[in-house]
Amino acid sequence: MENSPIASIPEMEKRYLLQNYARYPLELSRGKGCWVWDSSGKRYLDLLSGIGVNALGHAHPRIVRAIREQASALIHTSNLYYHAYQAPLAKKIVETSGLDRVFFCNSGTEAIEGALKMARGYGRKLSPDKYEFVALENSFHGRTFGALSITGQPKYREPFEPLIPGVKFARRNDVESLEAALSERTCAIVVEGIQGEGGILPMSEEFLRKCRELADRHRALLVLDGIQCSVGRPGKYYSYQLFEPAILPDILTIAKPIACGLPLGAVVASDRAAAGIDPGMHGTTYGGGPLVTRVALEFYETLEELLPHIVRVGSYFREELERLAKKFRFIREVRGEGLMIGVEMDFPCKHFVQEGFAEGLLFNVTHDTVVRFLPPYVITEKEIDRAIRGLTKIFKRAKPAA
Repeated sequence: MENSPIASIPEMEKRYLLQNYARYPLELSRGKGCWVWDSSGKRYLDLLSGIGVNALGHAHPRIVRAIREQASALIHTSNLYYHAYQAPLAKKIVETSGLDRVFFCNSGTEAIEGALKMARGYGRKLSPDKYEFVALENSFHGRTFGALSITGQPKYREPFEPLIPGVKFARRNDVESLEAALSERTCAIVVEGIQGEGGILPMSEEFLRKCRELADRHRALLVLDGIQCSVGRPGKYYSYQLFEPAILPDILTIAKPIACGLPLGAVVASDRAAAGIDPGMHGTTYGGGPLVTRVALEFYETLEELLPHIVRVGSYFREELERLAKKFRFIREVRGEGLMIGVEMDFPCKHFVQEGFAEGLLFNVTHDTVVRFLPPYVITEKEIDRAIRGLTKIFKRAKPAA
């Protein structure tokens, strides 16, 4: 190992970290509310919240207090023992979701893996041939082998093929395509209520109700991936509650915002689906520890108060973006629910991200042409106005393809 000094964080990362991230030239040092500061002291309005994770913004006083108190008492126990917070959090999730049982894990992709195992276990109890999954084209469910196997985007799948067999893909909001993919071998249909990485693309009510109907007809489970599109993000606790009556899944996966930056995910299931996992078939070392579950309880208590605010400011943000769409003809569409918003351009626009830095804005671009906004739930109309002013400057400089 060379002994020469390394002058900067980027240089140190290049030397010591796996080079799997194409990082932007921005080193963040602290945050407060909806704002973060870089190492030079420049301030940015955070419209991405750690890809939907920092739902209460940065340094929220209730979250900071819970972390301080619990870290000084008990951080980890393993799941060999009881502690005071896992069961109350599970109760809260059951009450808000309409489902029956919760398994805690560490991340969204781990929640998907647990859901897939549960669905396979359920199917195998009905028939040894009932093991197939139906997922959607353009979907994204995570980066482990099981999650990749049901992710309908070749750019994520192809480097690691062959993946897990027994997966068929249908087109979003296409009932005929869905019906053609299903058979008596199907153990589960897996869908995102709103496709996130795919470009902020909502499922229609008709399509989701057909998913529910066909799952029942084929004695399969309906798995809703709510990792990005639920737990307050759409203005409801969970995306399936956007419709009346709610389209209840058999399994729900959640993660991103529930512990406000600490690693926590969950598989939420009906009793029928949960019966697919027998004692000893699944487990986790870290999932559901006292620190993360206490923080998640604080989050859920705060979220109950914030849901009307999310609906109001989300509508305001989309209305202001629609106003920009009338001014800039290269904006094809503004779509989303609550504070999960995508603005689709008619040209590749990844360069907008770094132009956002110059305007003091953090957001990202997904699917090459969709500017994605996942701001903290505590964002205000005044802060949205600030975002719109910066976006207007960026769009004025835009040079769409001929």
